[in-house]
Amino acid sequence: MSTGTYAPKPGAAPVGRMIAAQAALETRMLLRNGEQLLLTVIIPSLLLVLFSTVDIVTVPVSTTGGSGKAVDFLAPGVLALAVLSTAFTGQAIATGFERRYGVLKRLGASPLPRWALMTAKTLAVLVTEVLQIVLLTAIALALGWSPQGDPGSVLLLLVLGTAAFSGLGLLMAGTLRAEATLAAANLVFLLLLVGGGVIVPLEKFPDAARSVLELLPISALSDGLRAVLQDGAALPWGDALTLAVWAVLGLGAAAKFFRWE
Repeated sequence: MSTGTYAPKPGAAPVGRMIAAQAALETRMLLRNGEQLLLTVIIPSLLLVLFSTVDIVTVPVSTTGGSGKAVDFLAPGVLALAVLSTAFTGQAIATGFERRYGVLKRLGASPLPRWALMTAKTLAVLVTEVLQIVLLTAIALALGWSPQGDPGSVLLLLVLGTAAFSGLGLLMAGTLRAEATLAAANLVFLLLLVGGGVIVPLEKFPDAARSVLELLPISALSDGLRAVLQDGAALPWGDALTLAVWAVLGLGAAAKFFRWE
């Protein structure tokens, strides 16, 4: 008896192709989710337009560079908020419910390696962030934003911020129940929106509180982006180091404590 010839040849696809397919699926799922779209696109856009056109928050003169408009201060902070909403809040909630419903367990039994699944999720986050940044940049430019600085420094800060928030989001999704993750991720988002230097300058807080808030990843990202885009400074190594430490701690803890079931 001769063996048959099968076309296409049976077996797992190359890992690179599996990662690309899973990343495309993750991106489509993220963009089709109305709640996530509200969190990642609409809220940052509304905050940028509202606080740039209405005199609600007084920006200290000493921190206002560029054209001297409020949007010069707000745009970098809103870009940081966009990274937070996608890499942390959105990813934590989506992954938490995938874990609850057994999606991660089933994907873990597929030919797609678990590390490749996490890579695909990270790529989906990066694609979404690119779309966010393009949209928010267009809105900010229409409002009169005059960005300064080196794009390479901006890119490095955004990558470090994404790594830091992704690690923290996956840690939360992999250790808490889905309902707890939903509540905690949204609460953290609101707290960091108020106390992370995104809209309200850290100079408005008492010195004791400010010294603690400056250590948060959202503060490091927003302040670092503001230093480059608003003041035209070189790469702020202090903020970059803070983000790198959070990235190592978050990703390391997520890799160690993440539960797939």
